[in-house]
Amino acid sequence: MIDIIIHCTVALLLPPLLLGVIGKTKAAFAGRVGAPYLQPYYDLIKLFQKGSVFSETTTWVFRAGPVVTLAATLFAALLVPLGRHGAPVSFSGDMILFAYLFGLSRFFTTIAALDTGSSFEGMGAAREVTFSCLAEPTLFFALITLARMSKSLTLSTILTSVTPAIWLAAGASMLLLVGALFIILLAENCRIPFDDPNTHLELTMIHEVMVLDHSGPAFGMILYGAALKLFVLGAVFVNVALPVATGNTFADWAIFIIAMLGLAVTIGVVESVMARLRLVRVPQLLVGATILSAFAMILVLR
Repeated sequence: MIDIIIHCTVALLLPPLLLGVIGKTKAAFAGRVGAPYLQPYYDLIKLFQKGSVFSETTTWVFRAGPVVTLAATLFAALLVPLGRHGAPVSFSGDMILFAYLFGLSRFFTTIAALDTGSSFEGMGAAREVTFSCLAEPTLFFALITLARMSKSLTLSTILTSVTPAIWLAAGASMLLLVGALFIILLAENCRIPFDDPNTHLELTMIHEVMVLDHSGPAFGMILYGAALKLFVLGAVFVNVALPVATGNTFADWAIFIIAMLGLAVTIGVVESVMARLRLVRVPQLLVGATILSAFAMILVLR
């Protein structure tokens, strides 16, 4: 019971801090002080205290977009094991539900953007869907590979069964999976080089352009949902890349939290280094991630 309470507490409270750590890391690379680590929390509190403005041209779809997106991401967070402990919700085949919960949130985000009738937001929605078509096969190949290793279709078992022994036995496949999952982590969360969440440049905006018309609590739900998605996919990556289990509940939770903060620093470093990557190379990067995960699957299935 205590693991479920800690799971829910960490999943609800930690995600905005990851964004703060990423921002602070990027600021350090740029020679700036940067915003405080807790700035994302301040922004969310401010947004939830404001009112929302809705265009008369939008329908219920526009208002449902942030709600459905956040609800789907929250449920996905219940399917992923954290701190080497089983997930609160677990059943056979839940890895399929996990993948398509993000598909559901993406669908409502894009149709909410299209509901505004703005060609600018339509452009961002088209880019979002295009990138997702290239990213989803990679995620499925990775899950299939891990399912084969664990001989289970339950996401909780799949991720907690990754051990140092598996790394020693199938090191090549695991390295390929780690590389592919990290690329997908950046792509699914619209991070550099796939998108820049801090820019308003027309040529690079993808996710941000789709939420320009949202305001107040609706925009707060979008920002929190984005942070939560980063946390959930980051947890999947950490479970695969750092399969450390001490046997002590609180020590495992501490290791997990430190690993997530370390991942946020890594993302900040990568974004600072890859900021100059040309956008025309982005599809090639996604295809490369798919190839990496496919080779990993072949090595395991042979």
